[in-house]
Amino acid sequence: MKQNITITAKLRSTRGKNEARRLRVQGLTPGVLYGAGQESVAVAVNPREVTKILHSGSGANTIFDLSVEGSSTPVMIVDHQNDPVRAHLLHVDLKRIDMNKPIEVKVPVLITGEPKGVKLQGGLLEVIKREIEIEVLPAEIPEQFTVDVTELMIGQNVRANAVPIGPNMKLVSAADQVIAHVIALRAEEEKPAADAAAGAAPAASAEPEVIKKGKKEEEGAAEEKKKK
Repeated sequence: MKQNITITAKLRSTRGKNEARRLRVQGLTPGVLYGAGQESVAVAVNPREVTKILHSGSGANTIFDLSVEGSSTPVMIVDHQNDPVRAHLLHVDLKRIDMNKPIEVKVPVLITGEPKGVKLQGGLLEVIKREIEIEVLPAEIPEQFTVDVTELMIGQNVRANAVPIGPNMKLVSAADQVIAHVIALRAEEEKPAADAAAGAAPAASAEPEVIKKGKKEEEGAAEEKKKK
């Protein structure tokens, strides 16, 4: 999605860790600009402006203008690195965009509604995929897609080809990719008390049989002694 935003970048003559440290001390973040059949160039940008775009509704799919040495070009953020502790922006990759050519982007999928399989059958809704990839003209990139799962029953699902994309968009993700489904909860198997009692009965009757058998053997031995 093209936004009316312009960020000014400075060209960098050198690269490396020392140069990156110097830039960060100055309040800038190193980056690389490439794409559109032109050579890549090293640049430095204001990290606050880039972070603001990343946290916007369209996020990394935002297309904005990058002004370098007085020349402006549409770009997108294709990669970025943050400090794992302070969360500061450490590096950013920017790609030049041709507004007349379709590009492949990942768009978030918002799941709405309470499935009948959850409400009426006691199932569980699992969201498997939270985005799909599409091919679309840069100016027509949507912020998100919305999928209503209200009618889903246990065992039913929504796949990528059911996501309502626009007429000028092409699905790049696998058509059968499951976005969300409703599954049955596994109940603990409890053995009925009646079955337990029935199972214990044979064990209880076994003891008298053993005793009875032993008594017969003793009586037989006594008879033998009398005969002798």
